[in-house]
Amino acid sequence: MSKKAKKETGTPHKDTFDPVLVEGKTPETVVLLLSSTEEDILIKACEAVHTYAEKGDENKVSLLGLGALKPLCQLITHNNKLVRCNAFMALGVMASNNDVKNVLKKMDAIPSIIDKLSLEEDVVIHEFATLCLACLSVDSICKVQISHNKGLPPLIQLLSSPDPDVQKNSLEIIYNLVQKDYEDRLKVHELGGIAPLLELLKSDFPVIQHLVLKILHNVTTDKDSRKTFREEQGFEKLMDILSNMEWNDLHTEALQAVSNCLSDSESLHLIHEVGGLTRLMEFIQTPNTPEIQSSAVKCITGIAQSSENCKLLHEQNIEKVLVELLSAPDFSVRISTCQAVSVMSRHPASKDSFKDLGGIRAVVQLLKNENLSLRQAATQALSSLTDNSQVNAFAVYEAGGLELLVQQLCGSCPRMVANSAATLGNMAEQEVIRCSILSRGTIQALVEPLKSTNTQVLISTVHCLARLASDTEARAQLQSAGGLQPLVSLLRSYHKEVLHKTCMVINMCVSDKATAVEMCKLGALERLQEINQSVNRRCNLSELAMISLLNSNLSVKYSLTGHLASTDIITDGFYDNGKASAGQRILTLEELSMQPITQHHPSIAVNTTETEEDVSEERQSNTSERDTNSKTDYRTPRKKKADDRQKEDGGQKEETQPQTPAEKPWKMMDDESLQILIKKAKESILPLNNEREQYAALARLVSTAMGGEVKMENLHEFSWVLHISKLKFKLQSNVVPIGLIKKGFYRHRALLFKCLADCIGLSCTLVRGEYNRAWNEVLLFDGSLSSNRCSSQPSRYIVDLIHQPGNLLKANSPAAEQYQTI
Repeated sequence: MSKKAKKETGTPHKDTFDPVLVEGKTPETVVLLLSSTEEDILIKACEAVHTYAEKGDENKVSLLGLGALKPLCQLITHNNKLVRCNAFMALGVMASNNDVKNVLKKMDAIPSIIDKLSLEEDVVIHEFATLCLACLSVDSICKVQISHNKGLPPLIQLLSSPDPDVQKNSLEIIYNLVQKDYEDRLKVHELGGIAPLLELLKSDFPVIQHLVLKILHNVTTDKDSRKTFREEQGFEKLMDILSNMEWNDLHTEALQAVSNCLSDSESLHLIHEVGGLTRLMEFIQTPNTPEIQSSAVKCITGIAQSSENCKLLHEQNIEKVLVELLSAPDFSVRISTCQAVSVMSRHPASKDSFKDLGGIRAVVQLLKNENLSLRQAATQALSSLTDNSQVNAFAVYEAGGLELLVQQLCGSCPRMVANSAATLGNMAEQEVIRCSILSRGTIQALVEPLKSTNTQVLISTVHCLARLASDTEARAQLQSAGGLQPLVSLLRSYHKEVLHKTCMVINMCVSDKATAVEMCKLGALERLQEINQSVNRRCNLSELAMISLLNSNLSVKYSLTGHLASTDIITDGFYDNGKASAGQRILTLEELSMQPITQHHPSIAVNTTETEEDVSEERQSNTSERDTNSKTDYRTPRKKKADDRQKEDGGQKEETQPQTPAEKPWKMMDDESLQILIKKAKESILPLNNEREQYAALARLVSTAMGGEVKMENLHEFSWVLHISKLKFKLQSNVVPIGLIKKGFYRHRALLFKCLADCIGLSCTLVRGEYNRAWNEVLLFDGSLSSNRCSSQPSRYIVDLIHQPGNLLKANSPAAEQYQTI
C-alpha cells in the first residue's frame, strides 16, 4: 500500500458541502423544497409556487393536491422576512380558488394571517395577507373567525396604508364583515374607522370609493356612528360627490349612504342647511339614469321614517314630485316611488295630499301591471294610504281598486297578498264598500291566505275578516267557503297578534248559532279552553270569544258549565247531553242522533217547532195517531205519511225522484207533546197576575207532565230510568224529545221548566248538580204580610218540581239544600 499523501495547506473541512445549484422543473419538486431548512431555497421555492399559481385555477388545484398549503401556512410565520413575503404572495394568489379556501378554513390559518397585519410588517405582506383574508371573508364561518381573532383593529389601521391594494383589500374584508353583523358595524365606529373611511373618498381609484360608500351605508345604521359621521363632515363630503357629475358612477352608493344617515331629524336639518335636500330633489326630478333616480327616491323613503322629517318633506311639496314619478317609464323608479308613498302616507297631511293630487288613482292603475314587484309595491302604498283614512279608502273604491285588490289575494307573493288584505280591511269599515267587497267573492279569496304560514299574511287576512264579519252575509259566506276550519286552526298560533285577531273574528262569527255549532264541531271550544288556561296566551279577546261561543251554543255551555242564566233563552235544537269535562269535545245533536244506540243516558232535546205537516195531521188525526208518531225514527224525516197522502190523491201529484238514505237531510223529530205543554202554559199561566203564583202553577204543570209528585222517601220507587230506556229503545235513538218523557227526574223537570218559562216570558236559571240533580232558581221580591211594602232587593228561590210541586224554597235554606243534594 502506498503512503498517504501529505495534506495540503488550506484544504476545506471534511464536513463542508459544496453548494449545488438546484433547478426544479416540476411542481412536485418545488413543493418538496417548501420543507427545506435553507432560507435561500425556501425563498426561491415560494417564489416559484407564486409564479405557477398565478397562471390559473388548474395550477392552484394542482398545488393543493401536492400538499403545498400546509408548508406555506407555516412559512408565513418564518423569521426570514423575504421567506414570509414570498410565502404570503403564494398563499394570497392560491386563496382565490374555492377548493383552496375550503382547505384553508379547516387549517385554522386565519389567526396566523391576522398576526402579520401589524404595521411593523412589510407592505408586500400587508397586500397579500389582506388579499388572502378578502378571499376568505366571503365565507360566513371565516367572517366569525376574523372577528373572534380581532381582525378589525389592524384592518382599520391599514386603511391609512400608502398602498392602494392594501386599502382595497382591507375595505373588502371590512365590507364583508359589516354586511350582516351588527356588532362589527359598532366596532368600526368604536375603533375610529369613520374618519379614515371618509378620507378614502378622495381616492383616485373608483373601486376604493365604491367600497367606502357601501361600508358607510352599513355602518351608519347605528345612531352613534351617524353622530360621528356628522362630526367628521361626512354629509359635506357626500354632497361633494353628488355635486360632481364626473363621479356619477358613485351617485347611487352615495345616495344610499345619505338615505341611511338621514333617518333622524337632526341629520336632515344639517344636510338641509348645506343645500343637500335641494340637491336631492334635483336628483329626483332630473331624469338621470334610472338607477340614480331610484336611489334618490329611496333616499326620500329613508328620510321619511321620522314624522318630523315627513313634515319637512311635506313643506318641500315632495308629494307632487312622487305622484309625477308614479308614471315614470322605468319599473325600478316606480317601485321605489310606491315605497316612498307608503312611508310618507304615515303623515296625515301627506296622505291627504296624495289623494288631492290624484296619487291614489295613479297607484291603483299600477295594479294592472304585469310586473309582480311593482304590483306588490302598489298594494303596499294603498295599504298605507287607506290606513285610518275613510276618505282615501273611498277614493280607492272610486278608482276601481276593489276588484283589482281582490285579484291580488290569489297571487303568489305573500307581501302582496298581505297588503291587499290589509287595504280591503281598511276599506271594509264603510258599509257601502263592505257590501261591494262581499259581492266580489272576497271571502272565498281570503280562505286560502288563512292557511298561509306567513305571519304578515295571516295578520292582514284575519284583520280583513274581522272588518267583514260584522255582516251576516259575510259569516255565511265564510262558512260555505270552508273558511271556519283554517280560522279555528289559527287558535293554535303562538303569535300574539294573529291569535288576538283570530279571537276577534271568532267572537263576531259565533253570533250566528249555526256558525257557533260548526265551530264547536271543529274544536274551537277546546282550543279556547287551552288558551285561557295558559298564562302567556290568555287575553281579554280569547276569554270574550269563549264566552260568546258558549252563549251562542247553550247546549255546550250547559254541558260544560252546568249553568244557564235567566238571560240564556232555550230555543229549538237545545239538548242536554250531561256533564262534560274540560277539553272534551261535545258532539252535536246530529252526531249524537247518527251514532249507534249506547248504554248511556240519552240526550234530552227541545223542539217547539210546529210544521205545516203537523198542523195538517193534527186536523185529521186523533190522539192514538199522534202516539203512533212517536215511533218514527228520530234520525230521518217522516216520509211515509207524505206517501200515503199522495196515494189518496190518486197519484196525480208530480213524481219525485226517490232519495237515497245518504241524500236525506237530517232533521229533528217533532215534539207535539211539548207543543201542547207550551200551549197549556200560555193559556193557564200567563193570565195569572201574581208572579209567585205563575212560577208555582208552572211548576205544577211540569210535575204533572212528568209523573206527578214523588215523596222524598219514595224516590227509589220512581222508575224514571226504565221509562226513559224504553223510550230510547222505541225511538232507536240516543236522543229523546223532552215532551215524550212522562216520568222525569230532577234533570228532566228542571229542563222542561226552563224551556216553558223561556217560551212564555218568565225568568229563571237552570243549574246542574251532582247525580242527576238539577234545579231552577227564580228571583222574587219578598212581600210583608203586615204591609204592601216589598224588599228593595229580590231574593233567590229554588223551585220544587218533584216533592211539593209549586213550593218555592228560599235559596241556601235547609229545604233548598236538601232539594239540591242527595
